[in-house]
Amino acid sequence: MRQQAKLLRVLETGEMERVGSSKTRHVNVRIISATNADIRSEVEKGNFRADLLFRLNTVEIQVPPLRDRREDIPPLAAHFLSRYGQRYRKPVQGIDPAALQLMLHYAWPGNVRELDHTIERAVLMAREDIIEVPDLGLSPARVSTQALEEMSLESVESILIRKALSRCNGNVSQAAEALGLSRGALYRRMEKYGI
Repeated sequence: MRQQAKLLRVLETGEMERVGSSKTRHVNVRIISATNADIRSEVEKGNFRADLLFRLNTVEIQVPPLRDRREDIPPLAAHFLSRYGQRYRKPVQGIDPAALQLMLHYAWPGNVRELDHTIERAVLMAREDIIEVPDLGLSPARVSTQALEEMSLESVESILIRKALSRCNGNVSQAAEALGLSRGALYRRMEKYGI
């Protein structure tokens, strides 16, 4: 709360003192702030100053979560792919259609930051020049079941295998039986999907 009071003073007066100095400096700043908290609720709880909120809240822009703007996933993924391909000097050229479908149907609880991290991990884990489903490391539990019919067969199969293995605590024989497959067939599919 003390820091909030100091920030409010700077915004209202345009004056501040550097740490360890008694000389007042004049500043001309614009503030762009963001939060994923319910800021009005934080004001009601006494965790955020109402007067600071009024001062900061000149123009408010609501950005919906990534799961509500899925059309942004492909261009964002391409941007992150280019960035991390250059950073790690890996010639990853694109994203496999099954992997893209999985990303389009994933819930993205961590929003754009999670997508950023997922693509960075995928670039590092990619064994080919294309990012594939196993490279993403996404939890099948966070994939929207509503859009299952829109997913590719490979994506669905990979998710079902992971879920069966999870339910069976990694026991391949039990997972194969639960899926109606022979142990060998399950091993081949696991190898295919990098499980």
